[in-house]
Amino acid sequence: MPEAAPIEVRGLLKRYGKLTAVDRVDLTVEHGDVFGYLGPNGAGKTTSLRMMLGLIRPDAGSVRLFGRDPQLGVAALEGVAGFVEAPAFYPYLSGRENLRLCAALDGDGAASRIDEVLDVVEMRDRGKDRVGGYSHGMRQRLGIAAALLRHPRLLLLDEPATGLDPGGMRDMRELIRDLAERGITVLLSSHLLVEVEELCNRVAIVRRGGVVYEGALAELRERAGVSYRLRTGEDERARRVCAAQPGIEDVCEAPGGGLLFRAAGEGAVGELSLALAESGAPVLELSPRQASLEDLFFQLTEGDGRARKERMAAAAEELA
Repeated sequence: MPEAAPIEVRGLLKRYGKLTAVDRVDLTVEHGDVFGYLGPNGAGKTTSLRMMLGLIRPDAGSVRLFGRDPQLGVAALEGVAGFVEAPAFYPYLSGRENLRLCAALDGDGAASRIDEVLDVVEMRDRGKDRVGGYSHGMRQRLGIAAALLRHPRLLLLDEPATGLDPGGMRDMRELIRDLAERGITVLLSSHLLVEVEELCNRVAIVRRGGVVYEGALAELRERAGVSYRLRTGEDERARRVCAAQPGIEDVCEAPGGGLLFRAAGEGAVGELSLALAESGAPVLELSPRQASLEDLFFQLTEGDGRARKERMAAAAEELA
C-alpha cells in the first residue's frame, strides 16, 4: 500500500471573531514536491501552517501529515519539521549551543547531527559565534539547521526569504534546492513571486483565506496563455484596429510606447496583423510573451479586469 501524502488538507477553516482567516482550504502536497503556498500578506498562509503543525486547532476540517493528525500529539509529527514566522533562539548563546538545546528536546541522536546540519546550511565556521551577532539570513539558515536535526522527510517553511538582501535570497534558494535534492518534501509559504517561480513545481494560490488555484505551475501558465506586445508608432490607430478585431482583448498601453493585449489564439493574431497592414499602421513589433507568475498571481488574487490590465501594463516595463 503506498504511503500517505506528506500533507493532505481538507476543508480547513479558522475564524477569529468575524474574521475568517482560513476559508475551507483543500490542498495536497505529494512526495518530492517543492510546493509553493503563495498569497499576499494577510491571506491566511501563516495561520494555515500553524494548523498544519498542530500549533492551533482548526474550527473545521482536517490536516493529515503522512496520514497522521497533528492534533493528536507530538508522535504525529514524526518526520516533520519547520518553523512559522521567524525562528527564535537565545541571542546570548552560540549557534552550536542553541542547536544543542534543540537536540536535547528532539532526542533520537539529534545531537550527533549538529555538525552535519551546520555543514548543510554552510554555517559550520560561524557555529561558535553568538546568535545575537548573526544577520537575519544567518538566523534563517540556523532555523533550517534546527529543523534538520529531526532528520525530516517533510519541511514546512514560513517566509524563509523575507527580509533578506538579494544575496541572502539567492543563498536561501540554493539551500532549499539542495534540501529537495536530498529527498525532502518542502512546503514553502511565501509572498515573494520570484522565490516561488524559481523553486516550486506545484503551487496553491490563496486569496482572502481561500485557495483560488492548486496544481502544477506549468499547467497554470498554460491555462493563462500568452500576451502580445505590439508596436506600430501609431498607437491610437492600432488601438482602434485592435478594438474592432474578434479575439483581441485586454488592450492596454505598454510603458515606453506600444500596446499590450491578449488573444484568443494565433489565428486572431494573424488576422490582426492583416488588419493593421490594411489600416496603414506599420507593424514594427508583434511579439508573444508567456505569462509570468506575477501576471497569474494578480489575475487570481485581484480578480477584476481593470486590475489585470494595470498589472499587464506594469509587467511590460521589462520589455520597454
